[in-house]
Amino acid sequence: MVSLWYVGAVSLLFLPWAYGLYALVRDARNRWLPLARQYVRGRREQKKQKEREEEREERRKQLY
Repeated sequence: MVSLWYVGAVSLLFLPWAYGLYALVRDARNRWLPLARQYVRGRREQKKQKEREEEREERRKQLY
């Protein structure tokens, strides 16, 4: 009888834990992953822009 209660209690405690894990994965996929992608995309864009400006500046210096 005690083991049946124990299994029931553990099962009830497992359900919120499993849902919490599911919610964490869902939030990571829907919220944090797009933010990380946006951050990386922005960094790449800044790097490309900086390289273009340096190239432009170098060409300008070579002309004079």
